[in-house]
Amino acid sequence: MTHSPEDLLRAAAVERIQGMRDAYVPYLRQVFADVVGDDDVVSETRGGQRAAQERLEKIQPLRYGKTRNFLAGAVTGLSAYLRHGVISLATVRDRVWQAVAHPHQAEALLQQLAWRDYWQRLYARWGDRLWQDIEPYKTGWQATDYQPELPPALLAGETGLACMDAFSCDLQQTGYLHNHARLWLAAYVVHWCRVRWQAGAAWFLQHLLDGDPASNNLSWQWVASTFSHKPYFFNRQNLERYSDSKYCRHCSMSDRCPFDAPYEELEARLFPHK
Repeated sequence: MTHSPEDLLRAAAVERIQGMRDAYVPYLRQVFADVVGDDDVVSETRGGQRAAQERLEKIQPLRYGKTRNFLAGAVTGLSAYLRHGVISLATVRDRVWQAVAHPHQAEALLQQLAWRDYWQRLYARWGDRLWQDIEPYKTGWQATDYQPELPPALLAGETGLACMDAFSCDLQQTGYLHNHARLWLAAYVVHWCRVRWQAGAAWFLQHLLDGDPASNNLSWQWVASTFSHKPYFFNRQNLERYSDSKYCRHCSMSDRCPFDAPYEELEARLFPHK
């Protein structure tokens, strides 16, 4: 196979960047020793304007709208770049308009951009209030009924639940989780483990490359029901559908899955005082 001069230059540039990146890792690990921890895990996500622009050019609004809830769906991968100001919501919006033939094809993606803008406006207004329960729980439980610490088994990825262990490991090793996986993991933490949402929100912010208190905390509160009219929870059928059963097929707890029940049964089990 032959390569054009442009391909060779691009490959050389990538190699130089990789070398610079590899050199920076030990330096940053030394300078920020108090926050990086003891592991050697470095996310594969690359920063910078070029990486953001490449992602931006690949946006597929129509496919996004149809598949975004699936773990293998056509998500944009732009959240980290938005979080750190590499690109703006307005830039993404303009690109979305360019990528569609009809306005309705952009609706799902633009709606998510609008939610992000809304969270940021609430953060600007409320500040650290985002770490407090905006409203009471609608679960039948009081705030004092929730534990303050995450289960050690979840942090270690050793719950025995293939899905939750995978989500925990992905979060800590890659700094990224698909939004649907975030919701499932948050619901497991708050409703099945009955842990305060603040503990989970802090855990996410510790690891997520795209984590910010606005989208993160208010999404956790939405799951918990302290910023929603009802708690968010899921069942096995929902998880299997949107994950293509990739976890359930190999789960050691498949025959005793805590999520394997109709919603009505799970609601009665999780919220008996509601």
